[in-house]
Amino acid sequence: MTSYRQPGEVVVRRERLGLQPDEIVTPSPATGVWLALPVYVVEDTADRMMTYTATGAELGLVPGEWPTEDRLHPWHGRTGWTGHGCLMVQEPGEHHAIWHFWDGEDRTFVCWYLNIQTAFARTEDGHDTQDLELDLVVFPDGSHVVKDAEVLDDRVAEGRFSAELVEWIRAYGDQLIARLETDGPWWDTSLVDWEPDPAWHSPRLPAGWDVV
Repeated sequence: MTSYRQPGEVVVRRERLGLQPDEIVTPSPATGVWLALPVYVVEDTADRMMTYTATGAELGLVPGEWPTEDRLHPWHGRTGWTGHGCLMVQEPGEHHAIWHFWDGEDRTFVCWYLNIQTAFARTEDGHDTQDLELDLVVFPDGSHVVKDAEVLDDRVAEGRFSAELVEWIRAYGDQLIARLETDGPWWDTSLVDWEPDPAWHSPRLPAGWDVV
């Protein structure tokens, strides 16, 4: 039986290299905890998981040589989440989440990210997923752009993704684009007016967050 989290709880959202859709046969060439963030639970039900990455949330990076050009994590040197926080909404089994971004002193809604990532897997302290690089940036007027398609071949060359996985990512992105162009935003657009609890700020990671 699934144990759902309560609103306001802080859980650990981890990205783990090696997670991939079940239909991918080729083993992942890279594994391990890639990064971690403490996030606030907004809603956790059988239908969707909503979490909020607050300003100042501690960023956890595991030291070591990574499959990147300089062998460093791309976010090395960063210690926490900056700018306005990000509301992330993902349905169980779906390989994308809807990220909400705001900007400016008046917290103006800027865009949604259809962030392609593996379906979340629950853990004792939160959940694991893996960002799959490709994003669709959707603006309030309904227009959209594709982000980071050009780096997918680089991820294969680095040894982070397999060629089979990249082929899957591109096909999945095409499916989302087709749906967007046919239906427009199909998710809960009322969340652009959502606001976090003012007390939600700078959560810390618990000990042992990097242990698989």
